[in-house]
Amino acid sequence: MRMQDSIYDELKWRGMIHDSIDGVETLLRENKVTLYNGFDPTADSLHVGHMVPLLALARFQRFGHHVMALAGGGTGMIGDPSGKSDERNLLTAEEAHHNVEMIKLQLARFLDFDTPVNPARIVNNADWLMKLNLIDFLRDTGKHFTINTMMAKDSVKSRLERENGLSFTEFSYSLLQSYDFYYLFEQENCVLQTGGSDQWGNITAGTDFIRRKTGKTAFGLTYPLVKKKDGSKFGKTAGGAVWLDTKRTSPYKFYQFWLNTDDGDVVDFLKYFTFFNRETIEELEGFVREKPEERAAQKSLADEMTRMMHGESALTAAKLASEALFGGEISGLSADDIQDIFSDVPSGEVSADSLSGEGVPVANLLADCGFLKSRGEARRTINEGGIYLNNHRVTDSMMNVTREQFVDGKYLVIRRGKKNYFLIKTN
Repeated sequence: MRMQDSIYDELKWRGMIHDSIDGVETLLRENKVTLYNGFDPTADSLHVGHMVPLLALARFQRFGHHVMALAGGGTGMIGDPSGKSDERNLLTAEEAHHNVEMIKLQLARFLDFDTPVNPARIVNNADWLMKLNLIDFLRDTGKHFTINTMMAKDSVKSRLERENGLSFTEFSYSLLQSYDFYYLFEQENCVLQTGGSDQWGNITAGTDFIRRKTGKTAFGLTYPLVKKKDGSKFGKTAGGAVWLDTKRTSPYKFYQFWLNTDDGDVVDFLKYFTFFNRETIEELEGFVREKPEERAAQKSLADEMTRMMHGESALTAAKLASEALFGGEISGLSADDIQDIFSDVPSGEVSADSLSGEGVPVANLLADCGFLKSRGEARRTINEGGIYLNNHRVTDSMMNVTREQFVDGKYLVIRRGKKNYFLIKTN
């Protein structure tokens, strides 16, 4: 960061400004403002798609602005139709509260709530939305919105064209988000709302509402929705969304997600998701261009994101787990690690009882579990030096395998050659 840069300059060179209301650039160059970004608790965890606005809030805080993360305990019970083809399942108050509490823990990984100077804050819109009187809300808020304008929003038009249509519940979401902005504008002097580009209509509805109610100006800024250059959706894998909660996505799979970033996307992702400065990113961009086979940019991205989200020890474990796929040490891994790493490889089962005592001859085990066609083929492959148990080469075709060799007594990793893996489980 250069001293003359503002947060606007920072976001611009990182390619993170999609839309902004006139005056935002001047506002952010000349003032330290209060702003917020909302996160609806539709699940008990955020996912990597939330990280652009979340990390942007952290950037604002680092530049001295006063940031608030709004946990939508109220709006989360309604459901935002933006970017959705079907109506969400409505959350109960208890579910919304639980999800908000879980998300707060994740927000604290990125925002500094404890610094004595300019701490970040979390607000929950249930605190004011749940107190609203319906008649008062319709009279004092609803009268400032025209059906014509609301119907013109892309999120509404696209849903009206579908068979299931759009419920009045979701149709009203824009009013509630606008009220949030108005409430924070009045109570906290919050003059800026940020969000993904799919939130532009809701954000501008809020600025219009504030202008009509108060005669004053509020501002909005949106970030691009991250897309991969090959057209596939960011944040999705064969196993589904990549979550920030370790119970949903393990640190190993989180690390692998970033490590597998395509060369065409990695520089953009370094700009969006890391705090690396311009010089560091340009250096890594040079490696992508000149030595792509080393994947230095992807390794830096995966290291930084895993460290930021899960901590140094989780990063170390994730890297050890990743090395296991390339012949690295397995003895330090747990059964859960093995299940995670080798979830996609073929597997077979063996009786735990058969492994007691002296165990099972290794050639018998390789054939009986279905990895090799026969015991004769197993002996030949072992004698040729091509079989590994837990990434250690087998040198004796007459050796026995016992349950003690299984990780936590549950899994044995078999490898033939460099990359042909098979997982044996006990039953």
